[in-house]
Amino acid sequence: MHKIFLVEDDQIIRQMIKKLLEQWGFQVFAVEDFTQVLTDFVREEPQLVLMDIGLPLFNGYHWCQEIRKISTLPIMFLSSRDQAMDIVMAINMGADDYVTKPFDNNVLLAKIQGLLRRSYEFGTDQNLLEYQGVILNLKSMDLLVEGQVVSLTKNEFQILRVLFEHAGSIVARDDLMRELWNSDFFIDDNTLSVNVARLRKKLESSGLKNFIDTKKGIGYGLAHG
Repeated sequence: MHKIFLVEDDQIIRQMIKKLLEQWGFQVFAVEDFTQVLTDFVREEPQLVLMDIGLPLFNGYHWCQEIRKISTLPIMFLSSRDQAMDIVMAINMGADDYVTKPFDNNVLLAKIQGLLRRSYEFGTDQNLLEYQGVILNLKSMDLLVEGQVVSLTKNEFQILRVLFEHAGSIVARDDLMRELWNSDFFIDDNTLSVNVARLRKKLESSGLKNFIDTKKGIGYGLAHG
């Protein structure tokens, strides 16, 4: 079953689309807090986004760009704007298709089914880990912090990958070094300390102060709160 991520602020249209898609066997997550669109997107791991252009706070173009920083999944715009310039702008922002309101339900379904079929013939593309709004992209090996992409070295990425995968717990230094060794990264105790210190400094410069928690003599974890 494909999950569709619906971003539509008109409650009547939102409920109508949700009901229609669920009748056809789709799982639908409908956004209701329009300040948390990207966080909801990462948590829900959908296969397709249906996005209105006119939204509270930030418009659909903005959220399309934010999603495109971390994913190549199909995005379809829904909008009452039918000018050629609006459609061109949507495609340039990274959208895959554009449906104008009011739309015929059968046309919408056909477009969704066609887009899903074209997009997932060769498998899915969800390789994201999220912790408290911070996103680690396993494919591009970088970090997304409040819309900003933070580039990571291979060592930094591997350390964060292990900590994200064990979020909520402390990873012992020996276990962390073993994980990194399995990733073809030669490391000893001193090298680990140096790399964690360098990574912590990079995170702080990106606004993530105290993101990595140290338990003296034990290991590391992602900080709470």
